Amino acid sequence: MSPTSSTSATDTVSTVSPTDTVSPASTAGTAGFGAGPLSRAAALLHTLLVVEALFLAAAAPGFVGLLLLGPDPANLPLAAVCLLPLGPAASAALYALHHRSGDLADLHPARACLRGWRLNALPALRLEAPLLAWLTVIVFTLTHFTATGLPGWWAVLLGAVGVTSLLWGAHALVLSSLFTFRARDTARLAAYFLLRRGSVTAAAASLLVLTGGLTALFTEALPALLAAPLLLSLLRSSRPVIVETQEDFTA
Repeated sequence: MSPTSSTSATDTVSTVSPTDTVSPASTAGTAGFGAGPLSRAAALLHTLLVVEALFLAAAAPGFVGLLLLGPDPANLPLAAVCLLPLGPAASAALYALHHRSGDLADLHPARACLRGWRLNALPALRLEAPLLAWLTVIVFTLTHFTATGLPGWWAVLLGAVGVTSLLWGAHALVLSSLFTFRARDTARLAAYFLLRRGSVTAAAASLLVLTGGLTALFTEALPALLAAPLLLSLLRSSRPVIVETQEDFTA
């Protein structure tokens, strides 16, 4: 399996270092501003706030559409269409978070986020659109399950398939955000890592449970307002996938 173009540190993914935040050049730059925990926390907070704001701006058309839709299951296909902007927005956010700097004098999260959206919007949509269509079929079937006449264990099976599809989508999102592969190669790699890296998949599952819990206990808007820290958690837990992909599947 080979990428459509070679991956470089200045294009789609930077070399993964143990810190994943500070390069030697930026370490020198932070000397004048302090390189202690407070400085790093301030740089991280600034990045998270900017990335969150740009994520919400990029996903706003979809959120507005969802607000206008009623809770009728018949609106599920329209809801899936409204969710399409979330893929490019999340991909751009992941790209910016991966390339974030710990240098207080060299923080450009907005520039990185916009670059990530430009590079990854189309690749993200190529993977997100089929996934949303598949999940729409599953959810529509579950909401009309009594009319299908199927045994109850089919509902459990469909739910498990839906969760597995979401976990596959988490791997695919990370891969498409940081690497330049063909869509089918990204899909195959995401399926490969689903079992190959069980700890990463389990971490993604915990984030999925957390997101569902926040939605159920509070409001649907809360996960969107916490998108940046949630995506940062996904990025950090996906480090083994990123490292293995860079070492074994890129030129």
